[in-house]
Amino acid sequence: MKYRRLGRTGIAAGDIGYGLWGMSGWSGSDDRESLESLQLAVDLGCNFFDSAWAYGDGKSDGLLGDIIARNKDKRLYAASKIPPMNGQWPASPKSKYQDVFPAEHVFKYARLIREKLRVDKIDVLQFHVWDDGWTKEPEFQDTVEKLKSQGWIHWFGLSLNRWEPDNGLEAIRTGLVDTVQVIYNIFDQAPEDNLFPLCKEMNIGVIARVPLDEGSLGGKLTAETKFPATDWRSKYFGPDNLAKTLARVEELKKVLPPGMSLPEMSLRFVLSNPVVSTEIIGMRKSGHVRENVSTSDAGPLAPDVLQKLKAHRWDRKPQRWSD
Repeated sequence: MKYRRLGRTGIAAGDIGYGLWGMSGWSGSDDRESLESLQLAVDLGCNFFDSAWAYGDGKSDGLLGDIIARNKDKRLYAASKIPPMNGQWPASPKSKYQDVFPAEHVFKYARLIREKLRVDKIDVLQFHVWDDGWTKEPEFQDTVEKLKSQGWIHWFGLSLNRWEPDNGLEAIRTGLVDTVQVIYNIFDQAPEDNLFPLCKEMNIGVIARVPLDEGSLGGKLTAETKFPATDWRSKYFGPDNLAKTLARVEELKKVLPPGMSLPEMSLRFVLSNPVVSTEIIGMRKSGHVRENVSTSDAGPLAPDVLQKLKAHRWDRKPQRWSD
């Protein structure tokens, strides 16, 4: 495992991080298998884990707390997220800040998350959604400053809305934000335009999420793929998106270097950008852990491959099925 600095936090984070959403909100997850996979990741050098209260109403935070407790001899970093009080994903510019992240709500969930993680102080606490129209709200600044000064958290971050990487630039410029989490992959390259340059300038830690486009860049989806109605992917890979995605995946396979799998190319694409501090990926099975962690040592992609992948950028706007 290779490590990168998570911006001004000073954390030396494994460049392959662990995302826990699939352990709580996706079909096919098994707690025993999840814990085994988490422990294997720790044994292989993974030290950065991303969770959220919304992942099973604290379930993933609890699983992560178990792993932290079992590995007290290792410094493991836990990032989690406060859910929006109005339950709206993504954030809407029509919503008032006080209806989404009022101080009482934020501190309530900070306490709940801290208890699940079994820590005195949360390493990175993020707002799970964001709209830049809230940046100048006095309560926003006051809340973040109190979270830090009163010892609730070490660092504060934002998880940006899907396909809206610029909807967070103003908040970052306030100096209150230490990390930013954003969707970044071969299809979703828009963060390179404005977000990444600003993060580099202000020394903001960049957590790249969804490196496999919720699974399409894993290369196993087909036109017959169906997910249970309770699985979020049943909507994301529904009739409005699946066929379009599969067509683009087929085109992408044409530029695969000999001997390289699509998932490997996809993960290494993200790691090829030096502004990225860590990329988080769901790994519910031991085989996935070994395969994904190994890409850390493989290094960045060759310049000619990266150049070809630029042509596969797919700029999308949020849709009802992508929430």
